[in-house]
Amino acid sequence: MHASVLSAVEIALTLALVAWMATGFTRLPGRWLRWKMFCRATFTIVTLTGTKDGRTEPVNVYDHLSPGSFILGPPQLQTILNYLTHTGRYDRVDGHGRLLNADGERPIDIRDSRVVL
Repeated sequence: MHASVLSAVEIALTLALVAWMATGFTRLPGRWLRWKMFCRATFTIVTLTGTKDGRTEPVNVYDHLSPGSFILGPPQLQTILNYLTHTGRYDRVDGHGRLLNADGERPIDIRDSRVVL
């Protein structure tokens, strides 16, 4: 009889643990980043165009992040834009995209090498 009671307790604890872990994936504010591990992260997804001497070309900001990095918030994006313009690689960088965080998503613009939220 004790074996069946122990088994029932183990099953109940396992189900409780699974339910507790599953709540980490439930809906938090916003559409993105519902898992609690990502609640404080802020991501930007942008399409950029660099202009130099009247010629334009696409800019991949991820080429300028350290290896293994993928989280790009607005301050880091602004730092990369400053680097690209101050080194003379581009006269200006423009673009648009989305800012994603626990509060949801909203548009982000890059005008004349400045991040505009």
